[in-house]
Amino acid sequence: MTNTAEDLKAEAPFAAGNVAPEPVDRRRSRMKGSNRSRRERKVRTTNAIIYGVLAVLVLALMVPFIWMVSSSLKQNNQVLTVPIQWIPSEFVWSNYTDIWSRIPMLGYLQNSLYLSVIITVLQVLTGSLAAYGFSKVRFPGRDVLFLGYIGTIAVPWQAYMVPQYIMMQQLGLTNSFNALILLQAFGAFGVFLMRQYYMTIPDELCEAARIDGLSEYGIWARVILPLSKPALASLALLTFVNTWNDYMGPFIYLTSNRLWTVQLGLRSFVGQFDAEYAMIMTGSVISVIPILIIFLIGQRYFIQGIATSGMKG
Repeated sequence: MTNTAEDLKAEAPFAAGNVAPEPVDRRRSRMKGSNRSRRERKVRTTNAIIYGVLAVLVLALMVPFIWMVSSSLKQNNQVLTVPIQWIPSEFVWSNYTDIWSRIPMLGYLQNSLYLSVIITVLQVLTGSLAAYGFSKVRFPGRDVLFLGYIGTIAVPWQAYMVPQYIMMQQLGLTNSFNALILLQAFGAFGVFLMRQYYMTIPDELCEAARIDGLSEYGIWARVILPLSKPALASLALLTFVNTWNDYMGPFIYLTSNRLWTVQLGLRSFVGQFDAEYAMIMTGSVISVIPILIIFLIGQRYFIQGIATSGMKG
């Protein structure tokens, strides 16, 4: 009887419809799986919101470019209509053929390309050399000199524009590319950008190269430059775009039409009483193409260089 009563008591929970308690380990693993799934859903939701916001921002940034392309395919009297007509009622493809005969567009593009390439090469060369001295060579007053040089970025160009022009005029360099090349061959921003990147390169590499007998120029050329492709690409792209889009510099120093850049050439469409906005937009679209090509080629190095240039300083 005793054994029978104990058996009935042990079976009573199951007979009453109760379920045996779940093991603790299984319950914990199920809770961990539930928490993990909730975190994954939260991460997916956050990523979706971020991507949505970024998509809206990209679209907002693309609006001026879309309007420019649309306006380049319209008649002059349709460019500034209100409300904006995003899709032209009639596509005027002839704008892209007429502009080459209306102004010497090819010559303007060649002048802009010449100036941009020469100035970019010189700024990358001088900026990387100066940055190497400020980051890897120890000499008295190095940091003070660097701060003073970088401080020139805060001085607006308009403050020394007139004295600068007088100097170029006395040297006989006005109305020539040499004035622009000489003035823009050196840039404090390029030195700052390259120095910040060089600071991320271990000094032990330079010390080992000095022990092996390399000169400072050899260390710069054979050790530092091969490791600095992202920063070099970033500086080259920024300099090229800035020189290509420069208007005031060529406007001040270049008076001959054969020396005009594409920015000055597009200005020629603005008449005394009217402006040919469709042709201006057509030329603007054409002028953007070289910059777009260069950015697509070097975008990987450009993004990497911008992301790592401020890691150490």
